[in-house]
Amino acid sequence: MTEQNHDLPDAASYDPSASSLAGQVDASVMAELLSIRSSIDNIDATLVYLLAERFKATQKVGFLKAAHKLPAGDPGRETAQIARLRRLAEEAHLDPAFAEKFLNFIIGEVIRHHEAIAEDHEAANNATAVRGATSEPSTAVDA
Repeated sequence: MTEQNHDLPDAASYDPSASSLAGQVDASVMAELLSIRSSIDNIDATLVYLLAERFKATQKVGFLKAAHKLPAGDPGRETAQIARLRRLAEEAHLDPAFAEKFLNFIIGEVIRHHEAIAEDHEAANNATAVRGATSEPSTAVDA
């Protein structure tokens, strides 16, 4: 689903106090910086779990679309969602252009997943049809 960056340390070796600034700034400033970063780390973890839940839901949509031969994308929904997120971003004092870029990235990933699900669904249907067409009729005689 996603590419891994093998140059990064794994989560088990994560050091929340890692910083290139260690020893270069006053200890009280460093403590405040690490405290704020701890909150950022919590938010990042929450975002990852929220995105995982979102993609679980969109995967269900992908299976439903594949089963009913619906297109992977829905431009009307996408346009409405982008407008909605831009409004929410403005209310939250977040750059609406950033929110739109972020949503467009997610939409692109969702469509890519939906296309893959549709291809897998079609391949499975074709394999089933081929097996059914090549099956020999039963010649067993009831005894």
